[in-house]
Amino acid sequence: MRYFWYSIQTLLGLILKRPLLGTCVIPILPDGQIVLIRRRDTGHWGLPGGLVDWGEDVLTATQRELMEETGLTVIGVERLVGVYSAPSRDPRFHSVCVAVATRVEGTPRIADPREILDIKAFSAQMALQETLSHDHCRQLQDYLRGETVLA
Repeated sequence: MRYFWYSIQTLLGLILKRPLLGTCVIPILPDGQIVLIRRRDTGHWGLPGGLVDWGEDVLTATQRELMEETGLTVIGVERLVGVYSAPSRDPRFHSVCVAVATRVEGTPRIADPREILDIKAFSAQMALQETLSHDHCRQLQDYLRGETVLA
């Protein structure tokens, strides 16, 4: 019986003490503007995105999260911007974020009012002047510099 509980504790430790995998989307409209969302939890502007669901790949999660939060559709992946894994990048929990720049179409709208307060298209320079959530400023800077990073 003791071995059974030890095995359960070990299994729970392996499952629960791991970073969560998420995606951040840098949605680029045809006119070159970048769409940001104002998060309900912090009130800050940020990139759309969220956690990858069980059985889902990163690209599918990127497309789903973008649609769920902004109503926009991915029409093409521009490039991988980076993988961001610093334990402090998300104040809620340790998460690893795969940032992807995408070309999008549609009219930005608040698709999930439980999570999103506002949505707006910004020029790249104006987006960087906002107080952005998490490490989204760094992700945008890396994108604008044309860098692909592992951080």
